[in-house]
Amino acid sequence: MTLAEANVGEEYIIKDIVTDDEELNSFLFSLGCYSGEPITVVSRKKRNCVVAIKDARYNIDNELAAAILV
Repeated sequence: MTLAEANVGEEYIIKDIVTDDEELNSFLFSLGCYSGEPITVVSRKKRNCVVAIKDARYNIDNELAAAILV
């Protein structure tokens, strides 16, 4: 399942990042978004969602959320 399909308020463990874009992959890594890390969808809007990784919250678009497997 991807993060775009995840339920709001539930904690998930990131299994993989599916992207061919190395810059995007390194950006997510800098946010703390990598395999084995817990992640929670805090809220969802039409084109984006707010996620909690470690002690921070980030607003990511649905295309990016679809690249994160949980």
